Amino acid sequence: MSAIIYILYNADASAMGKMQYAYRKLTAPPNESPCAACDLTHNGLRLTETKEWSNTKSRIGAEVKQLHKDEADRQIVDFVKGQGIKYPLVLGRPSAGEDLRVLMTAQDLAASSKDHESFLRMLARKSAESGVQVDIKS
Repeated sequence: MSAIIYILYNADASAMGKMQYAYRKLTAPPNESPCAACDLTHNGLRLTETKEWSNTKSRIGAEVKQLHKDEADRQIVDFVKGQGIKYPLVLGRPSAGEDLRVLMTAQDLAASSKDHESFLRMLARKSAESGVQVDIKS
């Protein structure tokens, strides 16, 4: 079985959630983002993934699931609450049915959201440290 990577946004998928995120994004200080995962995959306020993210995602040798907070299943929500970690974040599983592991925190995403190569390097390193096999293609 292959690894599963979960990119969890700090936003809800509903229309109201999108409006709340847009407000937070527009009113945040220039050097802060309410959702670095959104910046990474959608370049902030876009409703569709960027071409750069599509290319980056295709290089990740694992199933990638991108979820808003209100789309995550109970197990993911309970894990995040139990760990006391903040959204956005990246979780991983070595394979379906295995335990979740924290791969990247909100701070990790903030440090790499503007540089996809940096994100891939950090994902590879953090997943290896966590026992989640993720091959990054060249």
